[in-house]
Amino acid sequence: MSEGSLEAPIRHPIPWEDPDFYDAEKLDAELRRVFDICHGCRRCFNLCDSFPRLFDLIDESESGELDTVDSADFKPVVDACTLCDMCFMTKCPYVPPHEFDLDFPHLMLRYRAVEAKQGKVGFVDREIKKTDRNGRLGGAVAPLANWANKTGNQVTRPLMEKMVGIHREAHLPKFHRRTFVAAAKSDVPRVSTDAPNYGKKAAIFATCFVNYNNPDIGQATRRVLAHNGVETEVVYPGCCGMPQLENGDIAAVAEKAKKAAQELKHWIDKGYEIIAQVPSCALMMKFEWPLIVPNDPDVKRLAEHVSDVTEYVVALHKDKGLAEGMQPLEGKVGLHLACHARAQNMGAKAAEMLRLIPEAELAVTERCSGHGGAWGVMKENFPVALKVGKPVARNMKKGDLAYVASECPLAGDHILQGMEALDGEGQIPEQAWHPIELMAKSYGLE
Repeated sequence: MSEGSLEAPIRHPIPWEDPDFYDAEKLDAELRRVFDICHGCRRCFNLCDSFPRLFDLIDESESGELDTVDSADFKPVVDACTLCDMCFMTKCPYVPPHEFDLDFPHLMLRYRAVEAKQGKVGFVDREIKKTDRNGRLGGAVAPLANWANKTGNQVTRPLMEKMVGIHREAHLPKFHRRTFVAAAKSDVPRVSTDAPNYGKKAAIFATCFVNYNNPDIGQATRRVLAHNGVETEVVYPGCCGMPQLENGDIAAVAEKAKKAAQELKHWIDKGYEIIAQVPSCALMMKFEWPLIVPNDPDVKRLAEHVSDVTEYVVALHKDKGLAEGMQPLEGKVGLHLACHARAQNMGAKAAEMLRLIPEAELAVTERCSGHGGAWGVMKENFPVALKVGKPVARNMKKGDLAYVASECPLAGDHILQGMEALDGEGQIPEQAWHPIELMAKSYGLE
């Protein structure tokens, strides 16, 4: 047996179509095998709340070992996992190809898939994660929806907390009546023909968040790329399926993957690279989709042509250089490296990109914000989300920052809330930025 972490981690395809995948006894045996290894290691104790819950469960049992822990008590451990992948990518010494073959996040996914198969996923949890439908409905009544969702609304937020389970103090993203896809049809930036990378083409995968909640990120992406000579089109075959993955509905994710890959292959055939603006979506398309539908050649090909937006801009710089015209930003940038960006194993591309701005002053934080998507806004999770993200918020607040930025827009807003919750003085910016927005600002392309 060799020591772990000596070889690059690999992941196996997810056998979600195998009946044994949903066998409760076999799942329990695997949970106990993995949890016993985790109990003896404990390197992940400070990553999220799953591991402290697991270790407390074992330590407080009759024997102090896993043998006296009831399997029914495993659920809080699973519920605390946000599928951030940080344990697999950065901490665990026993991931494959180590013979212990440990993949904690995908084991948590299997548990949720079994719950989903047994009909244990609640109505609210299913409905809140239908992002395309919710985005269309929220956009249709955007002023009313944004008023109702606003933190501090004493009329709607307590009611929402009681009826839906969303914590009354958790920040919720705004809706826009005009989606990014709709705006892109008329707002087409002029492509700079004298830029070093003129002639390249990219299809921007809108993502549900940018499309319905923050079109400014999409517009900034198009303008930066156009200024650098890249012709862009905006495409959106639908949500990447991360919300459904969190619920264990792997079949729904598989359908989304096949549908998107079928639609996007035409753009790849025409020489376009595919760009995702939210790390979770890039992670799904690059890594999760090929593990869920490993035998689909279109999904595999798509994964080979997908880039995170910061990754793509850095690649432009390394290839032929970026267009001139960037000016220094006024003040220091506190940059949070999102977990799902780190899980793509591409390096700190957001930091690399922002350092291309003249005289850029960065304070980089490489820890979990604690948000975890829809998980972090729920009543039972929001206090935990603030606790997990407290080190990030503390670093940001003491940094005398002009800007707070994160590749994950939800993480950025959550960090601001964490900064507000801290005692003491410290500058708190009015908004959180995506790194590509700061590059657009540097170019004067807002």
